[in-house]
Formats: sequence, structure tokens, C-alpha cells
Amino acid sequence: MSEAVSVRVDGRTVRLTNLDKVLYADGFTKGEVIDYYARIAPVLLPHLADRALTLKRFPDGVDGPSFFEKNVSRHAPDWVRTVRLATPGSGRGNEHADYAVAEDTATLVWAANLAALELHVPQWTVDPRGARRDPDLLVFDLDPGAPATIVECCRVAELLRAELAGDGLPAYPKTSGSKGLQLYVPIRGSDAERPREYARELAERLAADRPQQIVSKMRRALRDGKVLIDWSQNNTAKTTVAPYSLRAREHPTVSAPVTWDEVESCARPQDLVFTPAAVLDRVAEHGDLLADLRGEANLLPSR
Repeated sequence: MSEAVSVRVDGRTVRLTNLDKVLYADGFTKGEVIDYYARIAPVLLPHLADRALTLKRFPDGVDGPSFFEKNVSRHAPDWVRTVRLATPGSGRGNEHADYAVAEDTATLVWAANLAALELHVPQWTVDPRGARRDPDLLVFDLDPGAPATIVECCRVAELLRAELAGDGLPAYPKTSGSKGLQLYVPIRGSDAERPREYARELAERLAADRPQQIVSKMRRALRDGKVLIDWSQNNTAKTTVAPYSLRAREHPTVSAPVTWDEVESCARPQDLVFTPAAVLDRVAEHGDLLADLRGEANLLPSR
């Protein structure tokens, strides 16, 4: 393994270790993971701003054990912003956790050095005092049951888009970076429960209309050959993989924003698989395809 090195990022000193350690089966190293997160930071950081960050760490690579980390490591630099939030019902019996909040590239580099391949965030932000705000995003996670693939997810995404448009809501797609597709809607003025209620109502309606194509219940036995519209990630206790996050697959892939033209033309699963290098090229050419998520937000239909 390589020796530890210290680098300056955003005026901070970050200590990096084991840069040549292989984390993916194709030889992608920790140094390459760190490099990707440093380079993608300009478009990634706005999607992490003021959001409690959950890290999914793979210390021995994607083939080894992994774990979700909410509580910031006691070895974290003192310049990493943290926010203390209640965690009722925690499996470890903890009443609260001290989450990291990624405000700068240095924090991303620090997290990547922990082999935090995946970054997960909730659909709400915190204010400067650390108080939780109401949700500002609505998310639908489209999960295919084999032999269905992301191709079938795209067809369901088109149906969802039309339903959302009928309620005056724009939808923005991204790949999950794994097998599925996710849709985001920027929202405002909703209490903590309304996004989940609305997403469930819509998912159940589409599943009732197209039972051979769509399911809204979580039981895996129901998913064969169908697409689950997972509405449950709008629960304020849950998180979704962040835009531009790496995923822990055999080969490094990214949860990548895509255009509706790409969704509509998707005919093979590989049409919507993106490597870190491809995503960096896409950003250089198109910028952030999810930039409008931070623009005008929309009211959900009333109950």
C-alpha cells in the first residue's frame, strides 16, 4: 500500500491513505474514487448543501463488508460541519446522531478517503441552527424486478411524468446507478407527511391501472417482471443516493442525471449506464442536468 500523504483542498489539510488500494473488481482504486469526487464536486455539492449526510463505507472494497455511517467518525477533522439530529427508533438505541454536512470539496475528499463510495441524503435540509426544514424534494424510486430492467423503468417513468404534469409538477430523472431510475420533483409548502402521502397515492393509482406492469407494494414476491414505484423514500427518516454519487457495483457506476430524451430512447440497459469518466464528460458538455431542482419549487395538490 502507498504511504499516507497530506494534500491541501479548499485551504484545508486532508490526510489521504492507501491511495492504490483497489476498491472495485476492475481495479478502480481509492485514489481514483477520491479524484472523481474532487472533480465532480462543483455539481455534486449543491445537491448535498444543508443535508444530513449518510455515508456507505466499503473499507475493503465492493466485495467486502460495508456499513452505513450516520455518526461522524471521532477522527473527523474539526472543520467538517456536523448537525445533531434525533434518531428515534434507532436500531442501536441512540437518541441522536451527529451527521456530517458536506459544504466543500475538502469534506468530499475526506469522506472518499474513508472509502465512503456512496453518499445518501434525505429529501429535506437543515437551517443554520440545525433545525430540520420541511421536505423540498419529492422522489420516486423505480426498482425493476427481474427480468425487468431499467428499460421497463423508463416506460413507467414516462407514465409518472405525465401524471405529475397533470398536477402541475415537473419531474427530473436520474439513474440509480444500480438497476433502476429515480424521479425528483422540487416542492415547497408541504408538511413532513404530505410528500409521502401524495407519492403513495400516485403509485397505488398507477399500479391499479397497470397491474401487469407496475407494483406499489414493497413485497419482493410481487415484483417479478414488474417495476416497483417505491414511494417510501419520502419518509423523513429515509435517504436516497445523491445525484453524482458512485455506486458499489462490480464496476464503478454513477447515479447520473439524464434527459427525458434519453429516458424515452432507452432500449437496452446499457444505454443508461454511466462510468465516472463518462459523467465527468457529460458535466463538461451539459453542466448539471438537475440544476433546476434548486429553482422554483411547486406546491403539491391538497388532500
